[in-house]
Amino acid sequence: MWSGNMRLALVSVPVKLFAATRSGARISFHQVHEPSGKRVRYEKVVPGIGPVDTDEIVKGFEVDDGSYVLIDPAEIDELKLEARKTLDLVQFVEHGEIDPIWFDRPYYVVPDGDLAEEAYRVMRDALRTSSRVGLGQFVMRGREYIAAVKPCGDGLLLETLRFADEVRAAAPFFASVEDDKPDAELLDLAGELIDRKSAPFDPKRFEDQYTKALRELIDAKAKRRKPVEIDEEDLPSGGAQVIDLVEALKRSVKSAERPAGKASSGGRKRKAG
Repeated sequence: MWSGNMRLALVSVPVKLFAATRSGARISFHQVHEPSGKRVRYEKVVPGIGPVDTDEIVKGFEVDDGSYVLIDPAEIDELKLEARKTLDLVQFVEHGEIDPIWFDRPYYVVPDGDLAEEAYRVMRDALRTSSRVGLGQFVMRGREYIAAVKPCGDGLLLETLRFADEVRAAAPFFASVEDDKPDAELLDLAGELIDRKSAPFDPKRFEDQYTKALRELIDAKAKRRKPVEIDEEDLPSGGAQVIDLVEALKRSVKSAERPAGKASSGGRKRKAG
């Protein structure tokens, strides 16, 4: 996902980041027109004009109800952050001090080459001994991120954090919740129930029942009836036509890929039409 140097003062460690999670286990569907046996495609259309070419489309930011500022994608490309290859750890906080709501995505941090391992182990063990989490900022795929680095098993884990304006204040949502003390007996019973059901965390105890049932349904149908051959002819090219949201996101990611070392996505998220 990223390679560069993780730096603490004058100590610089070449590292690589690898995504720590995957979504491949989720089942996604294509939409199929059953009478014809063809895939359903969506086009980007303009009312009264019809389908339009991708190069005719610009970004629109709504500044008022129905009023938009139009920005050419090339102008956005010019704002992409230069791919700095350094993650400077500029602050340290107590382990557990950061509320989980701030965490976004986890990445494994791996030393890049044999010469990096000694400094890597020093940084890992220093964080573990001090029970601290290192904080810094870095650029990945043209966007800037806050990073929290902490020990994970024999290595290090980096978790990206949300920026302050990306987290909504909790107080307004809980304003109607009364602050009265609960009945002491009920509180004791609830505490006893929690104690009885307490156990070490084991993610294997939790299973995606919906995905499991969906897979069983698919397998059963495949056994009872031969899968239908879908007509893939006249497959449109480019990113303007997609099958559904999941496929659209997959194609967007693929089309956004750039050669190593070049930025591939721009800036902070903005409301766009």
